Amino acid sequence: MVTRKEKVKFIILRTVGNFFLLFSIFGMVMTFGPAIYFEIIYRTNHVRNVKYVVSVPPTENTSTISITPTPTVNTNRSFFGQITGGDKIEVISPVSAQFGIVIPKIGANAKINPNVDAGKQDEYLAALKDGVAHAAGTVFPGVTGNIYLFAHSTDAFWNVGRYNAVFYLLKELENGDEIDVFFQGVRHVYRVVNKLVVDPSETHYLTQMLPYEQLTLQTCWPPGTTFKRLLILARPERDLLVR
Repeated sequence: MVTRKEKVKFIILRTVGNFFLLFSIFGMVMTFGPAIYFEIIYRTNHVRNVKYVVSVPPTENTSTISITPTPTVNTNRSFFGQITGGDKIEVISPVSAQFGIVIPKIGANAKINPNVDAGKQDEYLAALKDGVAHAAGTVFPGVTGNIYLFAHSTDAFWNVGRYNAVFYLLKELENGDEIDVFFQGVRHVYRVVNKLVVDPSETHYLTQMLPYEQLTLQTCWPPGTTFKRLLILARPERDLLVR
């Protein structure tokens, strides 16, 4: 016969076990939940054949008439497009024309916070709460050199998903894909030329001096962790056209 003491011991052990189980599930959701969410959205849009077009905001020297194209429906729909209402063009307007980034393929659209010290955790975590960080010491669009943008957190595993969401889908980019960076109202178009996975200690990609303009995007790899860094290297479209 089970004694009262044994019953109490069983209840305590079960409670502690349930606590650790729930804590583990919570940790998994906080770490990988955002990655899974964005992955589902991306895959769904891919099946629906949703394409994104970047809207260029008017500047002081342009007409104030709206230049945002009207979303259109592709009349030659795919099978899945027909059953899901997809096969359409969606317009992305930059959240910041002063300094912002839009990546049409993955639907990324974020403000860029300039001159963020990548070596000061408090500074870059504050910047990543509402966008992407531009590494201090690197150049700005339109200038020869390396433009380094990053979105990653290394302070705790449960914060990786919180700060890294904008660049979760960088892994989907391939050579030739478009990246738009808006700076002081001007749109700069880049094309992906390389994709690398490197160790966190390989910082020369941040500090290197280049004789040409290059855009470097950095995020954590694999998604939801801080083990490695995924780098996307891109060059101005105008430079690639004259080759």
